[in-house]
Amino acid sequence: MAKLFNQIELIERIDQLIRFRATGNPKALAEKFSVSESTIYRIIETIKELGAPVEYSLVCQSYIYTEEVNFLCGFFTRNLSQSEYKKVNGGFQNLKLVSEKMTSLSKFESGTFYISG
Repeated sequence: MAKLFNQIELIERIDQLIRFRATGNPKALAEKFSVSESTIYRIIETIKELGAPVEYSLVCQSYIYTEEVNFLCGFFTRNLSQSEYKKVNGGFQNLKLVSEKMTSLSKFESGTFYISG
């Protein structure tokens, strides 16, 4: 698992350098991260396979993105809409609302009023 995290971290760091157009040539980039040039070529190929429009610019002497892209790897939370919440909650939200309503009713209104005799 550590190897996967290291690969992801390397991709993220290279992504940042690509954004700044500051990778240098493949040999210089390999030296920055203490990896082989072939590792750099594999990482760049992986970035391309993930859909990023990466090219090497002779003018900039750097890898560049030809279009604006974002790379995020990980799990992030977001608020669900009411309909999404109902889908993932299996309708239990409705049960919760009913139970809250029942506890807020008076004993008589909820049908639990007993006449002792």
